[in-house]
Amino acid sequence: MDKKAAPAATTPAQRWVLGLSALASFVVVLDMLVVATALSAIQHDLGASLEDLEWTVNAYTLSFAVLLMTGSALGDRYGRRRLFAIGLGLFAAASAACALSTHVGALVAARAVQGAGAALIMPVALGLLNGAFPPERRGWATGIYGSVTGLAAIVGPILGGVVTEHLAWQWIFWLNVPITLIAIPLVLGRIAEAHGPGGTLDLPGLALAAAAALGITWALVRGNTAGWSSAETVSTLAGGLVLGVLLVVRELRARAPMLPMRLFRSSAFSAGNAVVFFLNGSLTSAIFFTAQFHQVALGHGPVAAGLRLLPWGIAPFLIAPRAGALTDRIGERSLILIGTLLLALGMGWIALISEPGIGYVTTAVAMAVGGIGFSLALPAVTKAVVSRVAPQDIGRASGTFSTSRQLGGAFGIALTGAAFAAAGGYATARQFSDGYIVAMSVSATLAFAAAVAGIVLPRHRRPTPATADRRPAPVAAQTD
Repeated sequence: MDKKAAPAATTPAQRWVLGLSALASFVVVLDMLVVATALSAIQHDLGASLEDLEWTVNAYTLSFAVLLMTGSALGDRYGRRRLFAIGLGLFAAASAACALSTHVGALVAARAVQGAGAALIMPVALGLLNGAFPPERRGWATGIYGSVTGLAAIVGPILGGVVTEHLAWQWIFWLNVPITLIAIPLVLGRIAEAHGPGGTLDLPGLALAAAAALGITWALVRGNTAGWSSAETVSTLAGGLVLGVLLVVRELRARAPMLPMRLFRSSAFSAGNAVVFFLNGSLTSAIFFTAQFHQVALGHGPVAAGLRLLPWGIAPFLIAPRAGALTDRIGERSLILIGTLLLALGMGWIALISEPGIGYVTTAVAMAVGGIGFSLALPAVTKAVVSRVAPQDIGRASGTFSTSRQLGGAFGIALTGAAFAAAGGYATARQFSDGYIVAMSVSATLAFAAAVAGIVLPRHRRPTPATADRRPAPVAAQTD
């Protein structure tokens, strides 16, 4: 069993898919976080208001979450490799536009286009990855993929601080351009084309999915600013939910649905999407506030604050590949439950001990516990969602999974932000610490909610050789 899980067993084609998918994921996730430590410099150079700064982050998140299902469907229809390359090109062009922006409106618009490029990249990359590996190897592959993605989440604040302090904020966007331009010919030359199910593109389904995601995500990211009971928040949230219901009705009746509702009859698919929603909400919100806690409450600079987040990044980088292989042996449910409970423990521990002037060692241990938990859970939940679906549904399952993950991140920041605002503020270190404690308590609750959702997942059953032989062929075999 161990020999089968060894990296040496991979083919050159599989290694290219894994490497390029992980690289693309690294760049996309890095760009979601690298801006955080450059906001003050952007505000100074462009004369941006606080709301303008919020939109430099929210514009990316909104277009990313809204267009994920569209990117997945287009990849199924026109070819995942083709859409992968187009997404990389769009991301490179938008990154250059961000760097060249001379006023905040242009920067926000370019960030929205960046999010659209990311929405093309992520679901098709995950679809290619899961199609390239057979079911018994996907845990190991998604573990490698997850470790690289997790590393990006922690390198982002550090890199943003270093670049902003020693170069200029524009360079956080210029760095994307050569990486993506080098990746495009490698994608076209080293990855075989793969498609999802053929047929007519479900344009009404795509429109309803995008509009529903836009309404819900808009309400989440604007709730704290506009007010949770404001007409803007209530109307956009209600509109998004209504459109979501209409999407379900449409997909149940469509001859060639964009998102077959039969997928949700699988407890692994439904529960897995719920797990990643709460899991990403917990970690994203924790990183968002912890980076600020080290600066506002503890008085560190951007680079020092970013470096102090390393315990969250080191664990995914070291553990996720092994966790993925372990998933293949003992099953997703056990690792998800262990991982989410460890994450909840780590977040709750931080909430209990945080105060102005706290020593770093104790905080680092608590962060490491949470990071280990996330590293165990993410590869397992990724496999739970995408590895049990039929080959022709992998792209749609990947798109749904990615959308759930991004919506979870927006929800986590919105929920913890409301809790922070009710309990604290930015005026003094003590006020920030008071709000941070409550925010981290909410983050721990989100991790615990992920554990509750994970209970629904099916128990692991080791496949027999006979059943293994009847597994569907990987999508990568469906090439031009």
